[in-house]
Amino acid sequence: MRICVFCGSSAGNNPVYREAAIELGTALAKAGIGLVYGGAQVGLMGAVADAAMAAGGEVIGVIPRQLVERELAHDGLTELKEVGSMHERKAVMADLSDGFIALPGGVGTFEELFEVWTWGQLGHHQKPCALLNVGGYYDKLVTFLNHATTEGFMKQPYREMLIVASDVESVLAKVEAYEAPKVAKWMGKKREL
Repeated sequence: MRICVFCGSSAGNNPVYREAAIELGTALAKAGIGLVYGGAQVGLMGAVADAAMAAGGEVIGVIPRQLVERELAHDGLTELKEVGSMHERKAVMADLSDGFIALPGGVGTFEELFEVWTWGQLGHHQKPCALLNVGGYYDKLVTFLNHATTEGFMKQPYREMLIVASDVESVLAKVEAYEAPKVAKWMGKKREL
């Protein structure tokens, strides 16, 4: 089994984010779960990878060629895959993974998580997608997602597809127990004009 971790190439301002990245990398390795991530040696990306490697885990990095120098590609991984584009990076990471967890990060992290979550809603995969809401980092996003559901732009089963947990033990337990909902997104709907 492999889990893809989306996270920042920065460490953020709160030390709790880096601590969680280290804890997650260590926990994945100790559970015999491989790590797939964005391939950098800096920020939370480097922290999660270094921790998994230090604990004896398999770590596969996937990085676009144009980011190899800018994000300082990690040279101590089990495997580093260089790809041609960000689109290819996401596709390769998704193909290699059995689930997805987002640590704190910026726009790239959000975009990666939202894309794989959308793929799940559309039935392209049955894999769990999760937010590791360390230190309340994603609290306002979760509030907004609940608002989008209340306002009718997201069905409750799709909102529930996104796992939210505040600690590593809980997020891994929820990812392991995940069952994809059986909802037909547009079946039986009349076309609105």
